Amino acid sequence: MNDRPDCESLLKSFLAYLEMERGLAQNTVISYRQELEKFLRFVIRQRLYLRSLREADLLAFIRAESRKGNSVATQAHLVSVLKSFFKFLASEDILDSSPAGAISLPKKWLKLPKYLTVNEVTKLLESPDEQTPIGRRDRAILELMYATGMRISELIDLMVENIYLEENFLRVRGKGGKERIIPFGAQAQKSVSGYLNGVRAHLLGEKRSDSAFLNHRGNRLTRIRSGDARRPI
Repeated sequence: MNDRPDCESLLKSFLAYLEMERGLAQNTVISYRQELEKFLRFVIRQRLYLRSLREADLLAFIRAESRKGNSVATQAHLVSVLKSFFKFLASEDILDSSPAGAISLPKKWLKLPKYLTVNEVTKLLESPDEQTPIGRRDRAILELMYATGMRISELIDLMVENIYLEENFLRVRGKGGKERIIPFGAQAQKSVSGYLNGVRAHLLGEKRSDSAFLNHRGNRLTRIRSGDARRPI
């Protein structure tokens, strides 16, 4: 099924479904087509088969696109398009299940001015003192949360082994124990890589821990500060 005619046929069927059954605007349908054409070229180039695509194959494509410097909103749109496309293929019994089912959408914070403006987000990201280990840790935390929209509880529970720096995604376990896969961009990768490959070892010292983010004593972060509220966590 990696032949170009088969891919184009499935794409046409999906686009017709968007337009006729879901009633999406023409510009929206065009944007879906553009994203999927890029994806299908990737599938053909990699000699993959739609029927046997895995989650890892989709993440490889998302990673390749994120390295082009796409914004959070662009990444979110791409993931949304892929999830819709594979959900359609599964509903048509072309696939047994969607390989995109567990992939979460990056949160589009810049599209939510009722919470933070663009300037406020920029100031927040630049607020940690990166001349200190705690400041570099905090910058990595803020960049990762900005890029993924993950919850505080998910960040606290995040393990080093669940951060895939080279692949630009992480695995988190949220409410009800449900696992999610969340892609992130180059800026978050840079900050988190700098933290994991230097700062974390400094904070950890002689201790052992699988937690990704540590406090100034080398322990797992918690929601509550102990002792003096002015003391760095």
